[in-house]
Amino acid sequence: MISKEAIKRGYNRGNYLVGAHTPPAWAGKSTPEYQGAGLQRDPVKIPESVLVQLRAQADAVMTTPEEVIAWTRDWWAASMIGETQGRPPTPHAVIVRVSSVPQIQAIMRIANDNRIPLTVSAGRSNVTGAALPVRGGIVLDVCDLNQLIDFDPQSQIVEVEAGMFGDIFEQTIQQEYGMTMGHWPSSFGISTVGGWVACRGAGQLSTRYGKIEEMVYGMDVVLADGRLISVGGAPRSATGPDLQQLFIGSEGTLGVIVRVRLKLHRLPDYGRAIAWGFASFAEGLEACRHILQHGATPAALRLYDNLESGVQFGLPDTNVLLIADEGEPELVDATLAISARVCQQQNGEPLESDAIFERWLDTRYLTGKSAEGFKRSPGLVADTLEMIGRWRDLASIYNEVVAAINAVPGTLAGSAHQSHAYVDGACLYFSLRGDIAVEERADWYRAAWDAANAVLIRHNASLSHHHGVGLLRSPYMQDSLGEALNVIADIKKALDPHGILNPGKLGLSDEISSHPVGRP
Repeated sequence: MISKEAIKRGYNRGNYLVGAHTPPAWAGKSTPEYQGAGLQRDPVKIPESVLVQLRAQADAVMTTPEEVIAWTRDWWAASMIGETQGRPPTPHAVIVRVSSVPQIQAIMRIANDNRIPLTVSAGRSNVTGAALPVRGGIVLDVCDLNQLIDFDPQSQIVEVEAGMFGDIFEQTIQQEYGMTMGHWPSSFGISTVGGWVACRGAGQLSTRYGKIEEMVYGMDVVLADGRLISVGGAPRSATGPDLQQLFIGSEGTLGVIVRVRLKLHRLPDYGRAIAWGFASFAEGLEACRHILQHGATPAALRLYDNLESGVQFGLPDTNVLLIADEGEPELVDATLAISARVCQQQNGEPLESDAIFERWLDTRYLTGKSAEGFKRSPGLVADTLEMIGRWRDLASIYNEVVAAINAVPGTLAGSAHQSHAYVDGACLYFSLRGDIAVEERADWYRAAWDAANAVLIRHNASLSHHHGVGLLRSPYMQDSLGEALNVIADIKKALDPHGILNPGKLGLSDEISSHPVGRP
């Protein structure tokens, strides 16, 4: 039985600093001599006259390369590879810190009038380079825009500013209102509410509570020209296209999300977990499919292949399926009864659930855990790739992606688990691990991603379930979306005619439409 206290803390055993955008663990160590920008192309330099305007509006403006490197550092493997080789990805920019919506509007007007690129930034927990200022300019840090504004207890809707960190947000609504959002991403302690929305994120209990796009009731966005708009704001609506969904997942390319209204749930006090083993990953996937299609929606439904079952639970001879749920006792018991019946019908074997669940609780927030069980070396690279496709294709996608990753010279192992499931399909979360010469890490990394994404495009699967696009997936977006990507580009041009907002992301151009005011 899951304890009441475990549920109330959201199973959170992370060791993050509360409310702090934490750089990677190696960031405090010395790096090779700085050799210049790794990912920037022709970065825009901000002249002193514009800096004066920015300082008049902002809480702080930071301009030295050391400050910029520290305040743009993220969790993308390519960024880490570059910086440990003396080539930090984006050292040329200006960090502008703000704490109010009027400040953001003013900064946006300055950037728009002067054709200066602007990249919004918060927790910097992204693993795709989504907040890296590849054209320099302004990095708008909104972490001090972090107040909880209002709570509607009858409708169970909370309004919060976009810079509030996830752990502080959840702690506040639990303690003050007895509510939960049910959103538990692995980056929970180092990511912000606005970041969740901007990258269309998912928590580990999404089968029960939904992805972020299903949790947002409404939000306020500052456009490139400084206008403030509100979108959403109704349980359901038929007043034209849903503009709210246009901004969810836009990664700062269409506007800056400043306030979000979110749907909450009563804090549960009952939960249970069971675990089953399957002879093959494909058989486990079939069990997951039948559980969802028989109407059960357990909070967590996570299937691990042989390799990850061994690393995670010490059970390398089976494919572990963990099923956990929380909520009203009648619903939880019914959900797990359906799940157990399906697992038995699909030739599963019951496992000792308490030890498996406890192990999952202890490791679920450990960033970089995909490298566990492998000897550490200077040339070790570990990353994850999450995608989503139809049930009919998932077993083939699993086999082909693992084979494609393993075929890249230098690969240690490819593996996967199924992490988020729905009636029509599921997310497979692949781990990529390589051990190569230090100077060859970047080449191996791109080759592994190329190999995996070729499989996904061939199966017409979505390239990402919840990490977003950023720079990492941009090279594959045209092949994946086709003419639809051009429609996204048209929408961006309408909302951001000068192309200043987060250039180069989502597979879009990094061109600024008019000549910027200066060069470095």
